Amino acid sequence: MSQLSLEKQSQSGNGRRFIAEFGEPPERVAGAFSINNAQLGQTRAGKPYLRCLLGDRTGEMPARMWSIEEPIFRRLPTEGFVYVEGETQAYQGEMQLIIHVIEPIEPTPEQLRDLLPCSKRDPEEMFAELTKLLDTLEHPAMKALAQQYLNDKFLMDAFKRCPAAKSMHHAYLGGLLEHTLNLLNLADRVCPLYPKISRDLVMMGLFLHDLGKTRELSYDKVFTYTDRGELIGHIVEGAIMLHDKSQTMMREAGQRLPAGALTVLQHIIISHHGQPEFGAAKFPATPEAILVSMLDNLDAKTTMSLSAARPEREAGFTMGGNFTEKQWALDNVKLYRPEVLK
Repeated sequence: MSQLSLEKQSQSGNGRRFIAEFGEPPERVAGAFSINNAQLGQTRAGKPYLRCLLGDRTGEMPARMWSIEEPIFRRLPTEGFVYVEGETQAYQGEMQLIIHVIEPIEPTPEQLRDLLPCSKRDPEEMFAELTKLLDTLEHPAMKALAQQYLNDKFLMDAFKRCPAAKSMHHAYLGGLLEHTLNLLNLADRVCPLYPKISRDLVMMGLFLHDLGKTRELSYDKVFTYTDRGELIGHIVEGAIMLHDKSQTMMREAGQRLPAGALTVLQHIIISHHGQPEFGAAKFPATPEAILVSMLDNLDAKTTMSLSAARPEREAGFTMGGNFTEKQWALDNVKLYRPEVLK
């Protein structure tokens, strides 16, 4: 790295303004950011330009560099960290950053704490709430199985820190725990409406459905997939993990799952994405699997829609436009922004 890059990297860690603090455009910006989904596009005039997402611990924003040479683009990480100089701009009701200078950097440990997004809730507080909900399980085998997972300190430490996704819903440190806790709270309220549903299976299925992400995702630096995540994925990983935990439970606790319970729980895990085109290995085929899949979809899509239409940044100004950009993760719709009852 050049001396200039080192100086910029050092400067960017002090007195920085976070994305959530940006004021009314235009505003000059200089500092370190995470970069995601860096792509080389082409203008109508046939010239190459950079489009990407820049982020820090407070959020993400789209960015463009309208004039970039291909050798410079090839030096940039598709997913990593960069030093950027530019200015904010209002575009179709969104704020974006127009980049003038961009260089790859290796952030210091101190900078990483500013660059990686994290849950606003304390992970230990969320974990205590989750543990309390799991303590309401009634079947002895379900309680024993939950305890097998909770006793795995290495797994639970990863669970508290892991994001729920690389770049979609709850894509921040602690996001997996927050998402799972939301789902358990939803199920705690919904299950009484359906007396014939097995609450224990729903609660346990929700607890387990995404635990494979602790092995699928890497989140020490930029969020990305591990080799095992690319080759196996969290759905299959979760089903394998469940088989191993049930075997350990039989050996160590002398507790055996009722006939069919392991298969039904594994089915919940492998079907929770709902449809094969969304990653499910099977369509949900039990009432509990259907409820788990729908609750998971409810929390994920509601969270994504709120993040897009009502971001945390409450600007004291308007950039115009009642609609967001198209949200590809939400069937490519543009979301209506105004809260009409305010």
